[in-house]
Amino acid sequence: MGNRYTTSSAFLEALQEAGVTHLFSNFGSDHPAIIEALALAEKEGKELPKVITCPHEMVALSAAHAFAQVSGKAQAVFVHVECGTQNLGAGLHNAWKGRTPVLIFAGSSPYTQEGELLGSRNEFIHWIQDVPDQRGIVRGYMKYDNEIRTGANVKQLVHRALQIAESSPKGPVYLMGAREVMEEETTPIQMNTDLWQPISPRALAPKEIAPFVEDLRKAKNPLVITSYIGKNKAAVHELVKFCESLAIPVLESVPNHMNFPSTNLLHCGYQWNTPEQNALIEEADFILVIESDVPWIPLINKPSKDCTVYYIDEDPLKEGMPLWYIPSKRFFAADAETALQQLNVAIAALDVNQAEIVKRRAKVEAYHNEQRANWAKAETYSEGIMTAEYVTACIREYCDENTIVINEGISNFQASYTHLQMSETGSILGSGAGGLGWNGGAAVGAKLADPSKTIISITGDGSYMFSVPSSVHWLSRKYDAPFLTVIYNNRGWKSPKLSTLGVHPDGVANEMNEFFVDFTPHADLSKIAEAAGGAFARKVENPAEVKEALKEAIAAVRSGRSAVLDIYLPAIQEENKMKVGNEHATV
Repeated sequence: MGNRYTTSSAFLEALQEAGVTHLFSNFGSDHPAIIEALALAEKEGKELPKVITCPHEMVALSAAHAFAQVSGKAQAVFVHVECGTQNLGAGLHNAWKGRTPVLIFAGSSPYTQEGELLGSRNEFIHWIQDVPDQRGIVRGYMKYDNEIRTGANVKQLVHRALQIAESSPKGPVYLMGAREVMEEETTPIQMNTDLWQPISPRALAPKEIAPFVEDLRKAKNPLVITSYIGKNKAAVHELVKFCESLAIPVLESVPNHMNFPSTNLLHCGYQWNTPEQNALIEEADFILVIESDVPWIPLINKPSKDCTVYYIDEDPLKEGMPLWYIPSKRFFAADAETALQQLNVAIAALDVNQAEIVKRRAKVEAYHNEQRANWAKAETYSEGIMTAEYVTACIREYCDENTIVINEGISNFQASYTHLQMSETGSILGSGAGGLGWNGGAAVGAKLADPSKTIISITGDGSYMFSVPSSVHWLSRKYDAPFLTVIYNNRGWKSPKLSTLGVHPDGVANEMNEFFVDFTPHADLSKIAEAAGGAFARKVENPAEVKEALKEAIAAVRSGRSAVLDIYLPAIQEENKMKVGNEHATV
C-alpha cells in the first residue's frame, strides 16, 4: 500500500504540533489506521507523541490526568469504540470535575460492510459495537465532543478541541472517528499553532475592585477559603502576598492541591465533611471564597448571616451542578492569579490601621500554633495502635521539595492533609472529584511527567482495588516509572459507614455493627503489585515497623523499583467493638 498519508497521519501530526507528548492508549479493532501511521512514522524516524500502552482505560485516563496536572499540558487518551469509552468510567468524572485538560479519542464501528471503502467491516464485533449515540455516553462530562468525518479538516478539529480543553475552566474533550475516515488518504497541510492558543485569563472588572477592597478594609475578622487555587503555582504566591498584607487567615476546604503553605502562620487548617461548626467561619465578617466548589457544608457549618461573602472562581455559578448556591455579595468569573494581582496592587495603596493588623496577626498565629500543637499530639506513637495520623507523620519525614504526593485517602483525607503539612507548590495532588481508583494511574502519569520527582501515593484499600493495580504496576515497570504506594488498610469501605452514621447515628446499622462494607476474607494487596510489576511488597501490622518499612520502600523506589506498603489500620468492623470496650472500661 506504500507510505500513505491518511487522516490518521494528519491527526497524529496535529497532536504533535499542539504539544501533546504522550498517547495513553488501549487500542482495538477500530485503530488499524492509527497503528499503521504510528509504525510508518517510527520507520521513517518521524517524531510523534510516545505511545504508552495501558491495559486498562481507567488507568490510561488517570495517568493522562496527573501528567497534565504536573506538566501543565494536555495529553491524549486512545480507547476502543463505545466499550473502551465506557471503561474510562469514573476517570471521566474526575477529569471533568477536576478541571483537567485531556483529549480522548475513540474509534467507532465502520459504516460500510461490503468493502466499499478501506476499513469496511470485517469482524463480527463491528455489528455488536455499533450504537446509536456513542458521543452521548460522555457528553455530560465533556467540554466539547465531535466526530472526525474527513481528513481534510482533521487538524483544525484537533487544535480546536485542545484549545477548548486548555481554556479556563479546563477539562476533557472527546473526538471519535470511524475506520473508513481514519484510513482516508488526504493532503498534508501546515498549521500556525499561534492561532489556536487557549483564551487569555479573565480579570476583575476595574469598577468592582474598590468596593471589594473597601469591604475588606472594614472587616475585623476576614477569612480566605480555597480548594484548588494551587493548580496554578503562581496563584499561590499571589494568595500568600494578599493574606500577608492584611494578616488574613486561610482555611483549605476539600483541597486537591497545596493551596497555601501549611508552615505559614496564617494557615489555619483543613476541612472536609466536618461534623461541627468551624470557629473561623462562624466569627468571620468577610469571607473571600476563591477557587472552591464546597467552601462549607451549610447543614452544619456556615458563616453568620451578617458575613459579607465574595466569590472568585473560573466558574463561580457552578453551572454544571444542578443544586448549588452560596449567596454572595458579588460573583467574579476571573482567573485567580490575575484577580489577586489586581487586588494586591489596590491593597498596596490602601491606608490601613497597622495596629489592628498586628493585633489580628497575633490572634491568627496563636490559633495556628495551638492547632499545630494539637496535631502533634495526635501523631504520638502508641504501643500496638496503628493510627492514620502516626502513619502520615512518618511519611512526612520523606517528603521534601522533590516529592509529589498523590492523595486518594478518602476517609483519611483529613488525616493525610493535616499531618503531611505540605508547603511546596505542586507537592500534593488529588483527582478533584469522587471517581475512585485514580491513584495508581495518576502516580505513573506524575512520574512520567517529571521523572526527577519521588512519587508517593496514599490510598485506602478500597481505592487501591478500584485502581486496577495489576495494570498500574505492569505499566510502572514497562515505562520505568517507579513510585511508592502506601495503603491505609482498614479492610473495608469506611466512607459508606461514615455516611450512614452521619444520617443515622443511633440507627440499626450502628446497633448491629453491620454496614455491608467489610472486605472479608482479606486480600494480600501488596502482592498484586509484586506479581504484576515486580514491586517491593510488604504488609505492616505493627506500628513499630512503620518507619523501617518506609525506609526500605523509599530505597526500593530510588533504585528504580516500585513499592507497596500495605499498612493495617484498625478494621472497620472492629471499631464499634473497640468503642464499646472503651466505654465499659470507663464506667
